[in-house]
Amino acid sequence: MSAPTSPPRDGRRAGLVAVVTLAGVMWVAEIVDLVLGGRLDLLGIEPREADGLTGVVLAPLLHVDFGHLLANTAPFLVLGAVVALGGLARLAAVTAIVTVVSGLGTWLFGAEGSLHVGASGVVFGFATYLVARGLFDHRLHYLAIGLLVALVYGSTLLFGLVPRPGVSWQGHLFGALGGLIAARVLAARRPLRRTAGGRPA
Repeated sequence: MSAPTSPPRDGRRAGLVAVVTLAGVMWVAEIVDLVLGGRLDLLGIEPREADGLTGVVLAPLLHVDFGHLLANTAPFLVLGAVVALGGLARLAAVTAIVTVVSGLGTWLFGAEGSLHVGASGVVFGFATYLVARGLFDHRLHYLAIGLLVALVYGSTLLFGLVPRPGVSWQGHLFGALGGLIAARVLAARRPLRRTAGGRPA
């Protein structure tokens, strides 16, 4: 088996376009939500309610207000762009894993009667994915990226896991867990070295 190659430049460009497009969808959704008097937010995650399961997919695109959206947009764009350097397929896989783990974790363990919206779970997932990827892939540039992300966002990650009123710390926690899972599942498999006798080293 050959060693994994870098994604084509077109794949990286498509990934970056996808990140910007998703951020744009969030802003359009918030404008529509404003026009509708906040009714779009009702499509968020409602813990242990069957109707609330649709929020697993939709909640990252919805926000309480423009302040909430603005706080998530910058880290989503920055961290999403770094993930997208691995190509569109990599971005899609990481986003899917993080979204599902964060959403289902929130749905299972969120407070009764609460409503969860926002892209922060995905942001936390992107951050922990980038930190953990270097540990699983054992490549120097991934380790360097992970260290930089940890230095810039480490305190935010830790503070975001502290239970506080009005903050979906469950989404943060399970988003971070989703990032770790994505890093492990998507880690490049290196070919086995073989000894002179033909057995794996």
